[in-house]
Amino acid sequence: MRKTAAENTNIRLKAVLDVLAEGVLSGESQNAGAVLAEALVRVPLNAYEAELLSGGIPRGHKSLTTATAKLVKAGWLVKGRSGWTITEDGQRATVAFPDAASFSAALDAGTPVPADTPLPVAAPAKPAAKKAAAAKAEKAPSKAAKVVDKAAKLIEDAVAPVAKAVLKKAEAEAEAQAPAETVDQPAAVAVAGDFNTLLGAPENWAPQYDEAQMQLDELDQLWKLSAEIPAGYYNFKIALNRSWEENYGAFGAFDGANHELHHSGGQLTIRYDHRTRDITVN
Repeated sequence: MRKTAAENTNIRLKAVLDVLAEGVLSGESQNAGAVLAEALVRVPLNAYEAELLSGGIPRGHKSLTTATAKLVKAGWLVKGRSGWTITEDGQRATVAFPDAASFSAALDAGTPVPADTPLPVAAPAKPAAKKAAAAKAEKAPSKAAKVVDKAAKLIEDAVAPVAKAVLKKAEAEAEAQAPAETVDQPAAVAVAGDFNTLLGAPENWAPQYDEAQMQLDELDQLWKLSAEIPAGYYNFKIALNRSWEENYGAFGAFDGANHELHHSGGQLTIRYDHRTRDITVN
């Protein structure tokens, strides 16, 4: 039976916890973007969920990112600037509610994890299997790298052509229209993230430095920053007036989750619209 978008989101929330719990067992840390990417690989987007919203973000990705707040509220996930961490209660939840149905019901009802639920454990590997796994690990890229690359390829194949067409149309319409109406703008807008040092700033996540500042285009009233950035996965926020007092994260949320960017390398342009708090990246 075909599942609804809401049901798929709950299944992906379980996948998020499963991926984090597996990382604890293997000792392999994964950033939030890699975790979300793996959840989307395990539970692919349907046609409705793959539709692009403003900013070129698939509907299902936005729903999942927003819904992770339920995991935080349940006490199963902690979000920090350096990444996401599954709690011991969250690890036990993957054991207490092993299937999607029981997990979704417990999460929606606020059912606590039974106190006697053990932590998940990895199945013991046979000696020969351990040697084979070790040899394979020396030759193969890390799981996190493969997940990010696979998810990036899926997203690129599924939505990149549409995103490019939307962007091209928007740029054409912008050129044909009269200059945008001037609005009250902040004194300064910075892209503060984990790649500021690549821009020449003394440190990352520091909106006070000149190197992190965007420039206002008076014609279209957009703040812009362009630079050559190496290929990689990055996180950032938009911070106003050279401080963290007012900042905007994913989907324009005040003090929200980090914007997530998988960049293939080369020229990168970030645009910020203070009227809508939207950002575009290309």
